[in-house]
Formats: sequence, C-alpha cells, structure tokens
Amino acid sequence: MSWSGRLLVATPALTEPTFARTVVLLLQHGAQEGALGVVVNRPSGTALGEVLPAWSPLAAEPDLVFTGGPVQPEAAICLGLRLPGAPGGPAVAALPGDPALATVDLDASPDDLAPGLQAVRVFAGYAGWSPGQLEDEVAQGGWWVLDGLPGDAFSTSPEALWRQVLRRQGMPLALVATAPEDPTLN
Repeated sequence: MSWSGRLLVATPALTEPTFARTVVLLLQHGAQEGALGVVVNRPSGTALGEVLPAWSPLAAEPDLVFTGGPVQPEAAICLGLRLPGAPGGPAVAALPGDPALATVDLDASPDDLAPGLQAVRVFAGYAGWSPGQLEDEVAQGGWWVLDGLPGDAFSTSPEALWRQVLRRQGMPLALVATAPEDPTLN
C-alpha cells in the first residue's frame, strides 16, 4: 500500500526537534524505494525572491522558501497547485492520488508554466526514509498517516497547520490538537 500524496503528522511522542509537530506531504512511498516527502509547515526566513526571483510572482503566501527536511538542504523541490483542467507533462507532474498537486521542474520557464498553476511553494531539502523505516516509525507511534487537502501544502498559516489537520480528523485526534508543546504543562 502506497502512502504517496498523504500527510504524515508527527504525534506528540515525536519530540526530536527536526520533526516535532511537523506535517510532511509524502511525494513518494513504496515498499522497495522507501519514502520521500517535504515538511509543509516550516517556513524559513528566506524570501523566495532572494534565491529564485523568476518564481516569486507565482509563490503562495507566505512568499518564503520552506525547510523541506534535513536531507540535501541545498536541493530545491517545488510543489505546484494546479488550476483545474490544466495540462500536466514532464515539467508539472501530478502527485499520485491528488491531481491538484504536482512537482514542478524549477529548470522550466515560470512564464511557460504560469497559465496552469495557481501557486508554487519551494522547499529546501526533504525528508527521506529507507524501505521499511517509515512503516516502523508509524508502528512505534511517531507518525499518523492522514488524508490531506490540496491547500495543506499551500497554507497561508503554516505554523497553525499541525493543529488544523488534527482538528478536522474528529475525535480523538482533534483533542490532541490542544496538547501543549511541553507535555509537563498539561
């Protein structure tokens, strides 16, 4: 079973700073290849226009580069929110299970791709797991695997996304959204 296109939501038990209270959009997941995703709720302090000025007009608010994960932080991954009925292709490849979301080739011309995209978001680095590693972390209670909405990866309030995703799940996960970051304060 593939979790591509789904969200990984860190449980309160996951306290390691790199992933505590993160929401990860899984771009790829398979038994043989492992998993790859981007953290969608960690904006950096770097404006997209500082590093990729041509893409800045298409950037979703906040117009920042996001910290996608600890693996290859010098690499950039771009997600696009496609307009309904927009054509795909090699430069705009739809994510499995969610045709509204796509990976976007940053080497392509943003002017050529703009007519089919509502917005883009760029991530520095990614999160990666070897085959079986993510499944083990889920089984040990580190992550919940949940369905996402196309707008999750483009939230204008990314710092609130962890709580928002949990609240819409219903009980008992909705209750977890109210948990303090420091459980000793509970």
